[in-house]
Amino acid sequence: MKRHLPLLVLACCTFNAIGEERQLTPHTSLSGDFIQGGMLIGKTRVSSTVMLNDVAVKVNDKGIFVLGFGRDASLTQKLSITFDADSNAVDFELAKRKYRESRVTGISKKITNPNPKNIARARKDAKEVRAARAIWSDAQHFTQSFIWPAPGRISGVYGSVRYYNGKMGRPHYGVDMASPIGTKVVAPADGIVRLYVSDMFYSGGTLIIDHGMGVSSTFLHLSKGHVQAGDTVKQGDLIAEIGNTGRSTGPHLDWRMNWMNQRIDPQLLVPKR
Repeated sequence: MKRHLPLLVLACCTFNAIGEERQLTPHTSLSGDFIQGGMLIGKTRVSSTVMLNDVAVKVNDKGIFVLGFGRDASLTQKLSITFDADSNAVDFELAKRKYRESRVTGISKKITNPNPKNIARARKDAKEVRAARAIWSDAQHFTQSFIWPAPGRISGVYGSVRYYNGKMGRPHYGVDMASPIGTKVVAPADGIVRLYVSDMFYSGGTLIIDHGMGVSSTFLHLSKGHVQAGDTVKQGDLIAEIGNTGRSTGPHLDWRMNWMNQRIDPQLLVPKR
């Protein structure tokens, strides 16, 4: 029997690292930030089938699953859970966000208009990053309370739009921490290193940690790495050092997070500064 549960509406647009918990069905709950850019951790019965907007979502052998929503995700989301003959469908709402705009000048034409050789190099880099993020793990390290990977002034935030020399660029999908070159970068949660490349065209020193079930952290513009692909890291372990490599306008760490191909906001998962 299929039951359509009432529409759940977020009462306000405020959010923090703790988020909230909602019981969507008698056997399924979601916790996290119900907002564009947010990540939600689900718990349901083992062997249930979960669909988000008619797309299958993997559930591990403990009944845990995870959902992530991009910068411009639809505000109404549909979750369907099936267990044997019992089927439930529930709509829930995400809060809409407003994003910052910033302007950066003095960027050289060599950076804003790369030559064909550098474009080809950037495409190769992107392919390597996608392959690293595509590696699947049933681990659930993403259920930890994340910590900040580095100190420093927050100089860039998720979702913001930057104008480079007056020309609109792509939205920013990470949180930037401005600190001197050589500042230590630590793992924000447990995981497995899937990639470390010292010099990608756009992102410079680039490192990716897999936190399980499609959730990953990416660290950009690094000056040095202390780990390599295949290493297991624990929260707080030294993994790299802040740099000014790639397409960077000053020493900083750009920390990004993904759930599968959805870019989520790391700042929602850490304590407020």
